[in-house]
Amino acid sequence: MIKWALTFLVVGLIAALLGFTGIAGASFAIAKVLALIFAALFLVFLLLGLAGASRIAT
Repeated sequence: MIKWALTFLVVGLIAALLGFTGIAGASFAIAKVLALIFAALFLVFLLLGLAGASRIAT
């Protein structure tokens, strides 16, 4: 997921440098959404892992 976000970020940066503002804006928006989804999933799985580890330890 983070690879896709970084890919769209790079595409957006290249498009912005070349003057394609529509493509650049869309790529940045997609990269932002993918990064937010990645962060949310990371937090969920981190909490699940901590809960599972505490259950195993006791």
